[in-house]
Amino acid sequence: MAKQKKISKASKRRLMIFGTISCFIMLFCLVDLITYSYKIKKLTIEEARLTNQLNDLKEEELDLKNEVTKLKDPEYLARFARENYLYSKDGEYVIKVDEDNIKKDKSKNDNILYEYKIYIIIVAIVLLITITYIIKTLKGSSNKSKK
Repeated sequence: MAKQKKISKASKRRLMIFGTISCFIMLFCLVDLITYSYKIKKLTIEEARLTNQLNDLKEEELDLKNEVTKLKDPEYLARFARENYLYSKDGEYVIKVDEDNIKKDKSKNDNILYEYKIYIIIVAIVLLITITYIIKTLKGSSNKSKK
């Protein structure tokens, strides 16, 4: 017959304490990892938004530089003043037609936390399985020691 090893109560207590501490450390590390991943995703989205904004501003800068060079031409300047500021020559009538040139920025309501729900569920399942395994191991070893 194989000799069964007896596990003392002190060993069980140490295993329970260190097992619990290990679970909390793993949980802390996983939550920390998820938090950093969330921050990285958020910063990536912000970087993309700012890059697009920078490109738009560069295009606007080029348009404004072209407009400045055009405004140096007296004929263009006179036409520009008549169109935009309702100036007119003698005997001219100005009729202003309003055009809707409104740009609407589409704000995306990205809920990044929704993407990480699956990670949180997986962490919870792994933690539950680990705790269940530790408890079964302790109960199994206590049952063996009673026999």
